[in-house]
Amino acid sequence: MSIISKAYADVGAGPQGGGMEMIIMLAVFGLIFYFMIYRPQAKRVKEHKNLMSSLAKGDEVLTSGGLVGKIAKVSTENDYLVLALNDQTQVTIKRDFVTAVLPKGSIQSL
Repeated sequence: MSIISKAYADVGAGPQGGGMEMIIMLAVFGLIFYFMIYRPQAKRVKEHKNLMSSLAKGDEVLTSGGLVGKIAKVSTENDYLVLALNDQTQVTIKRDFVTAVLPKGSIQSL
């Protein structure tokens, strides 16, 4: 007789309901991903596209670089616009860098 007895693993039933629970769990994670990540991002992209299409000469805008100015010229053939920072200074920026359209008179109040 051996001093160490043999240990036998219980070969009973396998995991209970593993397949259906896994599918439900993946569906829940998919819904969380959709409502927490994809949907808000798609909404922001749509709002930014609407903002880009509504830009016109004379609008006061804020850029992602922190510049505040009035649109002096909007180019229709490419995605650039000329932004007047003051009476003497104008810069050309890519249209995508505009983050917000400010209310009229915002520059005067600064």
